[in-house]
Amino acid sequence: MTKRIRAKYKIDRRFGENIWGRPKSSVNKRDYGPGEQGQRRRGRPSDYGTQLRAKQKLKGYYGNITEKQFKSIYHQADRQKGDTSENLIGLLERRLDAVVYRAKFVPTVFASRQFINHGHVKVNGQRVDIPSYRCKVGDLIEVKDQSRDLGIVLEATQSSERDIPEYIEADHGKMTATLLRSPVLADVPYPVMMEPNLVIEFYSR
Repeated sequence: MTKRIRAKYKIDRRFGENIWGRPKSSVNKRDYGPGEQGQRRRGRPSDYGTQLRAKQKLKGYYGNITEKQFKSIYHQADRQKGDTSENLIGLLERRLDAVVYRAKFVPTVFASRQFINHGHVKVNGQRVDIPSYRCKVGDLIEVKDQSRDLGIVLEATQSSERDIPEYIEADHGKMTATLLRSPVLADVPYPVMMEPNLVIEFYSR
């Protein structure tokens, strides 16, 4: 378990944005950075600083992705045909932990990773306990029968905090979800502006 689990909202204060759009975020009360230097005025960042910030924000949004994993996803996106920044978003959103979160089976991206690790999720009828598993269009993702009455699941499915995006078809009665298509940036309901083009520039330096 990484440090991000224990202090996940610290990243919100570092960026001054509620990147998951949650009412619990500390930035809703303290919109300045953490620590003794947090309330000092910040100078204008360099191009490198702007790109680094965009990369850290996008990577941080998906929870516990390591730098090595995130860079690997970038290289995969770069090898695909088409717009690399759109490919990057598509690859991130097709991770199993992202799909489980988007389908509202769990309340947070952090809970999604733990939920999958503990074996509560099946893909096309087979148990998958790897959060980074990459779903394909048409895959059927479901919560195991024994796990459907867990408090974390009931909390998420009954919450009105966020909506299910159009590229996922979810049935909370059957606790199933289907990935209808690989999304592009405009499809993804980020609570704050993400700039994958700057992430591409960062890694292309």
